[in-house]
Amino acid sequence: MPARGNPFNPIASVAELLRSRRTIHGFRPELPPRETVLQAIDLARWAPNHLLTEPWHFYLLGPETAAAIAHLNADAVTHSKGLKAGQAKLERWRAIPGWLAVTCDNAEDPLRAREDYAACCCAIHNFSLYLWSEGIGVKWTTGAVTRDPEFYDLIWVNPDLETVVALLWYGYPAEVPQTTRKPLSQILVELP
Repeated sequence: MPARGNPFNPIASVAELLRSRRTIHGFRPELPPRETVLQAIDLARWAPNHLLTEPWHFYLLGPETAAAIAHLNADAVTHSKGLKAGQAKLERWRAIPGWLAVTCDNAEDPLRAREDYAACCCAIHNFSLYLWSEGIGVKWTTGAVTRDPEFYDLIWVNPDLETVVALLWYGYPAEVPQTTRKPLSQILVELP
């Protein structure tokens, strides 16, 4: 294994990637290269998954589908919070450059469903980390719109077969937020 401090040390690179990744709330307008996004999806599928179920499905959403989802969400916001809030939400969502929905195969067995959901979360993290290594940020949302039956229609998913795990927005960050984490001493329990 290469020594610490060596710029070619892959462990140091992974550690920095893990520490620096942030959820991005605002994006610059340009869409990242399709090839980079496809590479991220390809790497996402290498996530751990119990019994190699590979329960994930990735739906790369084009501008027409993204606009329809933005309008669906804005309609819901307008209904609950008023026209001004709905219009503001529509403008914000229409400015997001890249959209990806991730679903998980439905499983009747509750343990299998839990394991498959966890695998999909790992795949999403792989996707996010790879894009971050390319200077592209991601926001993972599970807002109410992702549970709307019309959302499923818009992404051509049968809810009897798959469940939406995430709507992912991606693009070049307009700003990278700062954050901290609890110290290890507050989250680690060592048992004899």
